[in-house]
Amino acid sequence: MNVQTDRQGGAVAVAFDMDGLIFETESVYWKSAVVLLGRRGCEYTQELCDATMGRTPEFTFKLFIERCSLTEDWRALQRESEDIFIELLKDGYETQPGVLELLDILEKRNIPRAVCTSSARRVVSEVLKKDGIGERFDFVLTSDDITRGKPDPQVYQKAAARFGVAPGEMLVLEDSGAGSAAAFAAGSPCCMLRAAHNINADFSRAVAVVERLDAPEVVALLAPSGARR
Repeated sequence: MNVQTDRQGGAVAVAFDMDGLIFETESVYWKSAVVLLGRRGCEYTQELCDATMGRTPEFTFKLFIERCSLTEDWRALQRESEDIFIELLKDGYETQPGVLELLDILEKRNIPRAVCTSSARRVVSEVLKKDGIGERFDFVLTSDDITRGKPDPQVYQKAAARFGVAPGEMLVLEDSGAGSAAAFAAGSPCCMLRAAHNINADFSRAVAVVERLDAPEVVALLAPSGARR
């Protein structure tokens, strides 16, 4: 893919986080963590939630091991957690406000888009099945595609390279402090979604903070048109 900058300005590519941004799955992660740690006599707390929001499975489960004095390998915890999470998805989860509308706008303007998430590919594949949303993205990057997770900028640097644009020409949409720090370090403007699950997040690096993704502040950051592949 090779995307050229629109001369009238604005982002010519958009990178979306997934959990809490495209879908309200943070409550599902909360429930799965409660079950996972509860099986081991440990409590999942808001402090642990805030510390791991937007971070990779390796970071998350190693922190669980440290805080709960566990002796298991983090990969074993990850597999068990994914099993619990995928089962809980069957109870349903919501698409965040404005996501479908923003995707319509991006498609009309021929602006390419990608998912850049800290979640593992196995989980991402299941989550993106809802509403056929996964089919509306040009590519997906997960924790399996990187060696350094958010707040490291690697995932957004990779996305910009794959789009064929400079990082500053790519708008990042995030809901976590770690994600916004990753975008900032990559040199990409970041718009953050404010929601019930991230009231303790750091919004200071965001160029805009909105309550739905099709808000005028987001649309104003986009180029009038992009170039298709």
